[in-house]
Parts: sequence; structure tokens; C-alpha cells
Amino acid sequence: MPMNVILLERVPKLGQMGDVVKVKPGYARNFLLPQKKALRAIKDNITYFESQRKTLEAQNLERRQEAEAVGAKMSDLKVILIRQASEALQLYGSVSSRDIADAAAAAGVKIERGQVELDKPIKSLGAHKIKVHLHPEVAVDITAVVARSPDEADFLAKGGTLVAETERAQLEAAEAARRAAEQAAALFEAKPAEGEAAEAPAATAEEASDKK
Repeated sequence: MPMNVILLERVPKLGQMGDVVKVKPGYARNFLLPQKKALRAIKDNITYFESQRKTLEAQNLERRQEAEAVGAKMSDLKVILIRQASEALQLYGSVSSRDIADAAAAAGVKIERGQVELDKPIKSLGAHKIKVHLHPEVAVDITAVVARSPDEADFLAKGGTLVAETERAQLEAAEAARRAAEQAAALFEAKPAEGEAAEAPAATAEEASDKK
């Protein structure tokens, strides 16, 4: 059956600091309680929270302001991950939240894997927008650039788009067909004009005969 807990900080999709909410016991035991994001909503804990509310709110405000300052510096952050991939731009493997945290550390920004919001691993080349939670009330978007080489990463970071070899071949075939169609249309339009030019001398010859 659900467990009642009192939140010690804002938890996305759950509630704000001080809210008493119902959650699954496993979620409480495995995440909320050990991470000190909540306490069991028993009388003693509620009394304790109320006595500490002002202190907790002040600490939360300080941490939020620090997170906002860090977030302002991270807003344009691009982390580079070099990986092998197929001609279809699919990775031989994947990029996880830990990989992104490690790449951020290499770029001089320390974040934890738990702060990286990644619903599923990245499995394709490209520039991927990733949300990083610096605080329960502060999140920032960074860009994870997954490429096969530093030059390709630079191309993607500047807004370039990769095209899979199969797609490239299709595009080239479509372009060739379009050009062939245009040339055929131009040739078709030119033929009547040539016929009209050929008829003109015959008309002139008839006129000459009438004059005689």
C-alpha cells in the first residue's frame, strides 16, 4: 500500500517542500528517503520538519541561487563524445548519462550522472539536447555532440547535419532524376519551335510562286 512522506525539497511531478504525498514504498525506500528528499510522514517527523522549515527554506534558497549561477555559465555548454558508428549514423554501442557526466567533467564542468536527464541511451550520431538538473528548481539544457572524429564534432557543434550514406544515395538519385526531367522538358519545348522554323521557308516559297 502507498506510503505517506513529507517532502524536504521540491520533487518534480510529486510536490513542493513541505507537501505530504502518497508514494510507492519502493520509491520511498530506494530513492526519496536515502537521498534525504523526504521523511516518513509520521507525527514526530512532521513536528521536526515544521521546527526546521525556515532553516530548510533558507538552505534551499542558497543552493538554488548557487545552481542558477552555475546554470548561467553552462547554458551554451557543448560536450564532445567521439564514438564509432555505421554509415547509417547508428552507434556501435550507446552514450549513457555517465558518459555525458564524464564528458562534462573533461570540459571542466562537474555534474553527477543522476543530474543528467536521459530517458534512454543515445544511439545515433548528432547534436543532442540534454537537460541537466542542477537543483530541484533549476535545470539547464546542454548539447551532447556525438561524432566519429573531432572535425565531425566541430561541424555538428556549428549547426551542421549529417546525412546517412543510404539517405545520401537516395537524395543524389532524386536530384539526378529531377535534372533529367528538366532536360527532357526543355527538349520537348524546343521541338515545336524547330518545326515552326522549318515551315517558314516553305511558306515563303509559295508566296514567291504566287508572285510569278
